[in-house]
Amino acid sequence: MGTGTMRRRTVAGSCVAAGAAASLLLATPAQANTEVEWPDEFTSAFTAMAVPEEVIDGDGEVSPGEEGAMGDFMLWVNSETDVICYEITLEGVTGDYESPAMTATHIHEAAAGEPGPPRIAFPDPEPVGDEPRTSSGWMEGPFMTGIDDDEGNDTGEGFTLAQLEEDPEAFSADSHTEDYPDGVVRAQLMQVPLDGVETGGGGTAAQQSIAGPALGVGAAALAGAGAFFLLKRRNADQQA
Repeated sequence: MGTGTMRRRTVAGSCVAAGAAASLLLATPAQANTEVEWPDEFTSAFTAMAVPEEVIDGDGEVSPGEEGAMGDFMLWVNSETDVICYEITLEGVTGDYESPAMTATHIHEAAAGEPGPPRIAFPDPEPVGDEPRTSSGWMEGPFMTGIDDDEGNDTGEGFTLAQLEEDPEAFSADSHTEDYPDGVVRAQLMQVPLDGVETGGGGTAAQQSIAGPALGVGAAALAGAGAFFLLKRRNADQQA
């Protein structure tokens, strides 16, 4: 297992620890202001390793982002309740964010090499000026982006996480800055195992916590991002 993978699994624990004591009330205007309880289960998990070379402009032309930058997106989804949990890390990114949307860090409905509208706007990773920049939490639909389509509707309106599960490769993750308004980094979403099997199995926290302690952190990470994430949350709950 590469160091990047281990770093991603370890960073996920910070999101868990932050939310172990209580549910999170989403304060930023980029999402529906809904108090969200931690999901009892997830139906899928996704990752995106965003790089500057994948960035394109609004016409689909290559428009590289910041050289040396990297974005690490981990997403856990419950499509039945329309809840998404996220852990985002940006490294090598400089300057302030900039986007006509409510925030500058998004999931777009856009296949590889193609532009497309934002469907989810995440809180931007912080702090600006230091690295790594991180953002973590969970939110529930309906989703809002602050961008209107040609008919005057918000591009998040009507979007559900079931659509993401149906065709994850049709969605990309990115972030935008003042110096790189087309995108500082970008990548397509890739589905990853949950519960050690293909995602969509609806693994519960109880199922995942059985294997975790016996296997240890490294093996739990191999068993699937969702299993490791929930194991870390269970441990944080016990220490609270």
